[in-house]
Amino acid sequence: MSRVCEITGKKAMVGNHVSFSNKKNKRKFNVNLMRKRFFVPSKNEWITLRLSASALKTIDKKGIEVVLKEAHANGNVLI
Repeated sequence: MSRVCEITGKKAMVGNHVSFSNKKNKRKFNVNLMRKRFFVPSKNEWITLRLSASALKTIDKKGIEVVLKEAHANGNVLI
């Protein structure tokens, strides 16, 4: 499974690790992902999502139903 947030679509970025001597080596900036379960009252069921920390904050702010509807409109969620 790829490291992609199911709500926001965030994924790993590529950048440089810069040493003191200013040498540049490629590195990855991974997304802070976690697996969480949510109860969706309209469907009366539990769903498990793989979320970034920013998506979790958005769910706390707006609510799970609104966020799922927005993510489905953007094409990020297949539920």
